[in-house]
Amino acid sequence: MENPHDIEQRLTDLEIKATFTEDLLEQLDQVIVRQQQQIDLLIREIGHLRQPATDGQPGAARNLRDELPPHY
Repeated sequence: MENPHDIEQRLTDLEIKATFTEDLLEQLDQVIVRQQQQIDLLIREIGHLRQPATDGQPGAARNLRDELPPHY
């Protein structure tokens, strides 16, 4: 049979590991929340970029040649 001190030490070690695991889980949850917020923001920005830029003229056709950088 094991020494009561050994059992108590093992229990203490398990409690310490459980505490570290809970802390790590909380940190990972916070990272996931931040990443989801960033994803939501990027989805909104992509949606805005997909909308045609008409320079205030509704129904104006876009010519992709007009959007080329000057070095082309």
